[in-house]
Amino acid sequence: MRILITGAAGFVGQILAKELLNDPNHTLILTDITEPPIPRGSKHPQNAKSIKADLFEDSASVVDKSLDAVYIFHGIMSSGAESNFELGMRVNVDATRHLLDSLRKTCPGVRVIYASSQAVYGLPLPTPVTEAILPLPSTSYGCQKIICENLINDYTRRGFINGFSLRFPTISVRPGTPTAAASSFISGIIREPLNGEECIVPIKDRAWRHWMSSPKTLIYNLCVVLQLPRGSLPLHGRQVNVPGFAVTVQDMMDALAEVGGKDKLQLLREEDDELVKPILYSWPDEFDNTLGLKLGMKQDKSFVQSVLDYKETLEESKRSVNGTSSLPLTNGSKVNGVNGVNGVVPVDGPKAIKV
Repeated sequence: MRILITGAAGFVGQILAKELLNDPNHTLILTDITEPPIPRGSKHPQNAKSIKADLFEDSASVVDKSLDAVYIFHGIMSSGAESNFELGMRVNVDATRHLLDSLRKTCPGVRVIYASSQAVYGLPLPTPVTEAILPLPSTSYGCQKIICENLINDYTRRGFINGFSLRFPTISVRPGTPTAAASSFISGIIREPLNGEECIVPIKDRAWRHWMSSPKTLIYNLCVVLQLPRGSLPLHGRQVNVPGFAVTVQDMMDALAEVGGKDKLQLLREEDDELVKPILYSWPDEFDNTLGLKLGMKQDKSFVQSVLDYKETLEESKRSVNGTSSLPLTNGSKVNGVNGVNGVVPVDGPKAIKV
């Protein structure tokens, strides 16, 4: 298959690209505001091409008639979209619409896998949350995601594309540096202490829990959707809550102590952030995984295993020398989706922010 990945410089884009490049039958176009690297350790790196592009201004530059599938990962996440409304709309809505229009004109019927979010839901909510619940987002980010979900639905209904909107759980544990996402600490609570660094936990409520998935399981589920029949979902309802599981702050701390040692808990500083807390409490924390599992997806069972997986990637990276690691670590300051689902803005500042 010939596959386009937007936001490909980000964490999810990189690990998905690496997985797809293990299959010699796939050829990839990787695009982002900065030229995405070909993931280190890929079995068939010659099958990938990187393109630096601003999708808002020139989405047609990355679209051609030979495309079989598109993963849409570009975006600016939660806190970033809330603090900069114009940028959030430009990146999350306008650039996505421009891309969808390029796709429908150039390669009608192409499979489109759109990275949405559980942030489309707002309180109050029943427990558990299913795809049948009316999304009423309480953040700009969630609003922008539901706008694009509706575009995916209508473009699919009209036969322009074969779209799927995947409502991601939070992905943890991620490598790299903290991001602008309100959920960034969910990786940081593990990542920073294992690196000998302090992590600020913006909520003192250790019973607060969150719905999440490990990177490994997310990639498996993304590959499942690459093969789903068009008729597996209603043409006007293409949303799927990607399976996840609920983890409390205390669960995260216990996993850190079990895998990294109790001394690592001293590197956690718990202090309520009155700007972030309302966002955290607006997110649902229990979903019905029935539809995703019926479609062939899977879910994690243990956060300790997620931490062990992350520690293994750290050790692999440390064993590697001269840039030969297969772990797609990024250089620079992550802004969680300005350039990808976990995109990167160069260290010299936000002047490079485009889609």
